Amino acid sequence: MEASTPTAPPAVALGEGLGATLRRLANKYGLLVVLLALPVYYGIKDLTGPEHDLSRLANNLFSGLSNGSILALIAVGYTLVYGIIELINFAHGDVFMIGSFTASQFWSSVLGIGLATSTFGVVGGILVSLVVAMLVCGVLNVMIERVAYRPLRSAPKLAPLITAVGMSFVLQNVGLLWLGGSPAGVDDLIHAQQQVFKVAGIAVQRADLLAFAVTIPLVLLMVAFISTTRLGKAMRATAQDPDAARLMGINVDTTISATFLIGGMLAGAAGLIYALYQTTIWFFQGFQNGLLAFTAAVMGGIGNIKGAVLGGLIIGCIQQISDNRIGPEWTAAVVFAYLILIMVFRPQGLLGEETREAG
Repeated sequence: MEASTPTAPPAVALGEGLGATLRRLANKYGLLVVLLALPVYYGIKDLTGPEHDLSRLANNLFSGLSNGSILALIAVGYTLVYGIIELINFAHGDVFMIGSFTASQFWSSVLGIGLATSTFGVVGGILVSLVVAMLVCGVLNVMIERVAYRPLRSAPKLAPLITAVGMSFVLQNVGLLWLGGSPAGVDDLIHAQQQVFKVAGIAVQRADLLAFAVTIPLVLLMVAFISTTRLGKAMRATAQDPDAARLMGINVDTTISATFLIGGMLAGAAGLIYALYQTTIWFFQGFQNGLLAFTAAVMGGIGNIKGAVLGGLIIGCIQQISDNRIGPEWTAAVVFAYLILIMVFRPQGLLGEETREAG
């Protein structure tokens, strides 16, 4: 009886096994590689360069977190509205622009605060202006929902989407009529670029402290509100199933209006921070920053609040590294390249989950 010789597995099977292994590794580690690509590359470049330290990269990342906190506030408004009625509110970025205009005009024209005002007066004026900007933008957002979106709630999805684009243009023209088409300077009340202290080579400026001091408490308060209060629970129930929420006695219209109110208030706060942070405002800032904030919401997982904050911080870091290392003209391309790659590895976003289909 002749001895049998083992046969090699078919080449096709080996190829399929290798392909499956590569796909599994890509799905598991690809997202991590994408997120760390820029920081790791420039970190290695800094260590092997003439400076031989990571202080420049650390400053880039810190400035990115500071700038990203503004985008995070705007992104939360996008994700709140989408989570509850599955509408991309394209007018939200321009509500943020109105917040900048309202805050700057209120403290300069109504309160009369300027560069000669005392520190106590500046701090008090900024706090009052913050409340006013949040209230104005919150009420404006509720009015937009009541006039433009609520009548179209049962219409095909394209109708409210186009209406949102139309409201965006309306608000842009309001800003154009308000302050004109050229960027307007804002008094540097807080001396935004003044260094407060330095930690491990990271220069902490006043603008950074303002951004964190406003963003962190507001986000924590909003998360606590949605998690613990009766209205917050109604918002979560409406987001999961509006019809079931109605059967349970929840006033869905009031709940949706409250969602627009909260989103608008956060946009107003972001508008005030932006005005003091950049010391320049103009009617087109809502489109640019709104697009980045919407990208952050999608990147983090549209409908997920923590994902929107995470997406805003990540985009802020990408934006700062690109501006400082590659060039501002490439920043938009780099940001959207990151978005595309993240969507390839995780289509639902970084912290996103599968959501209900709107009826």
